[in-house]
Amino acid sequence: MTPRRVGIVESDARDKTRKVVVQWAVRHPKYGKYIRRRSVLQVHDAENTSRLGDTVEVAECRPISKTKTWALVRVMRKA
Repeated sequence: MTPRRVGIVESDARDKTRKVVVQWAVRHPKYGKYIRRRSVLQVHDAENTSRLGDTVEVAECRPISKTKTWALVRVMRKA
């Protein structure tokens, strides 16, 4: 099963490509404070269905280009 993530579209400027930000919180091992972390994924969107600010679900796929290894599964919520 391919890993899936949920994130927010940060950029929709390019054709068939979206920049999606996935955020999570991790607990610091010594101090216990929660630290916010984020990953920026380049996502393949073949039909250009997602727009800026949309919440989307993405899945890992074969490498489509040098940086694109994720594909859009569905738009969960419109912005």
